[in-house]
Amino acid sequence: MKEINEFKTETKKLLDMMINSIYTHKEIFLRELISNASDAIDKYHYESLTNSLLEVRDYKILVEADKEARTITISDNGIGMNKEDLKNLLGTIAKSGSKDFLEKVKNDETSGEVDIIGQFGVGFYSAFMVAKEVHVITKKALEETGYSFVSEGLESYSIEENSDAEVGSKIVLHLRDNTEDYNFDEYLDEYEIKRLIRKYSDYIKYPIMTWVTKYDEVENASETDEKEEVEEKTHLELETINSMIPLWKKNKAEVEETELNEFYKQKFMDYQDPMSSMFVNVEGNITYNALLFIPKKSPFNMYSEKFEKGLQLYTKGVFILDKCKELIPDYLRFVKGLVDSADLSLNISREMLQEDRQLKKIATNLEKKVLAELSKMKNNDFDKYQEFFKEYGLNLKYGLYEEYGAKKESLKDLIILESLNEELPITFEQYVSKMKENQKAIYFASGKDKESVLKLPQMDLIKKQEYDVLVLKDDVDEFMLQVLKDYDGKEFKSISQGDLDLLTEDEVKNLETLKEEKKDILTAIKDSLNGEVEDVIISKRLVDGAVCLSAKEGISFEMEKVLKAQNNSVKAQRVLEINPNHEIFKVIEDAYNNNKDNLGKYAKLLYSQALLIEGIELDDPVEFSKTMCELLIESSKK
Repeated sequence: MKEINEFKTETKKLLDMMINSIYTHKEIFLRELISNASDAIDKYHYESLTNSLLEVRDYKILVEADKEARTITISDNGIGMNKEDLKNLLGTIAKSGSKDFLEKVKNDETSGEVDIIGQFGVGFYSAFMVAKEVHVITKKALEETGYSFVSEGLESYSIEENSDAEVGSKIVLHLRDNTEDYNFDEYLDEYEIKRLIRKYSDYIKYPIMTWVTKYDEVENASETDEKEEVEEKTHLELETINSMIPLWKKNKAEVEETELNEFYKQKFMDYQDPMSSMFVNVEGNITYNALLFIPKKSPFNMYSEKFEKGLQLYTKGVFILDKCKELIPDYLRFVKGLVDSADLSLNISREMLQEDRQLKKIATNLEKKVLAELSKMKNNDFDKYQEFFKEYGLNLKYGLYEEYGAKKESLKDLIILESLNEELPITFEQYVSKMKENQKAIYFASGKDKESVLKLPQMDLIKKQEYDVLVLKDDVDEFMLQVLKDYDGKEFKSISQGDLDLLTEDEVKNLETLKEEKKDILTAIKDSLNGEVEDVIISKRLVDGAVCLSAKEGISFEMEKVLKAQNNSVKAQRVLEINPNHEIFKVIEDAYNNNKDNLGKYAKLLYSQALLIEGIELDDPVEFSKTMCELLIESSKK
């Protein structure tokens, strides 16, 4: 006799919300129903361990599509349901049988490992996103009577006895009619069913089977044709679609490198083997497995706004999210991989997290794991690390600079830079270990390559002392060093900023005396430049060069260029330095004493020259050319 029941306490409006609003994608229905089937098998297996009347079965989940009837059937040979279960588990929304079952076995030491995926009572109702009517045929283990449950997902459902029901559950979805906006028939397609199983349920530990088309070749020899005609025929075979055992839950020693590489290439759609891989297995307050990869090549859009970072997220082998951005910091955005945890607090649709405390803990541990792997690579295989740094070093530099250097202690020893005296890039630690006995600072210069840095006039005294100089090529480099400030007590010092402190006391004293003597000339040069520079001084860094530009503490010239490209008008405080021992200084003195009109021209010419040396664009190159020509013509007349 058919029994009609109203849904307990829930209204049509609530059902509509459950069916149409909770889940982001309709295709999730298959994940939810397969997860429920897996839970039912888990329950049966657990009961069989303590009840001799239950035999261990050949567990499986079957997904079948009938295109003519427009139905999808998901069957399992798990614990099944009786009439009371149907009312409690399917007749009441948000009543979770899986959750109750977990509470029951949580403190049972004989239960062994119980892996229940479903923790919410709404998974079943995801079926109504694609089905206009759902039939459930089920029979509970060790009970005589089977039942049918039928509902359209509205206010009511019906339950009646079914003598044909077998132990387990069979859920039949009668698909909704197609609309202009949605084609529900796509879920009847063999390829689509296989795709959804592999995407969401590939690591369910029981076989998930479906009917797959197989092709046979039948050769028919033709008497009238020399070639053989090949006729293709097909038949259907049941095939297990899911791989069942997640690679990341295996012991790393059991996984061949070729297997790992193939998994990476297929999972993350790369044609090259990864540069590095990391297995993570953590047990404790938060238990999880992770498998991380560093791709050999960086994605072409890694620094664009469209690039999405994140790791795949699983819970108990069930796929939840493709790009969980909370699991990886921005500066490690190049890392690919996945995390599988049974301890995550998922919301009702299993699509988002209710709280991020657990994720933050996992993310912190994964960050440490990646940095430890990079440190190991740097120490044990420097050639490989150079390859890594060429691809991703910029990310580490930004990571060190961002958040006011919050991560500088964990990142500073992973930075490698080119230097003038070394063939290979070096770490800060290596630079400091090779510093000369009387060297007080770590010197650096910005330039496109070593050759351009060596030509800088500011290098005169450095070269004389044979000190090494770090070559900074990336826009972020000087910002990074400004955050670091020092390494092992050795200050970072730009060759173009501040006092290099390389002269003897006598040399400094002589220059200070000369500065006082030439004060009027220096003031006149500064005045003629009309506020372009903060000061004009006798240089303490030039030996062969006539003139150079230096910056006061704070913004450097390289920083100014970077900020200008970002439409920021902040400028470095410019100081024009003149070499008092150069012939040009005698020309300036002569102009100051005999032809003050020419002094302004010389000042502008020298300032323009200093700007060009620094790679700073002239405001008026035509005026520069005109002034240079005037002085050349005047010089030729003498």
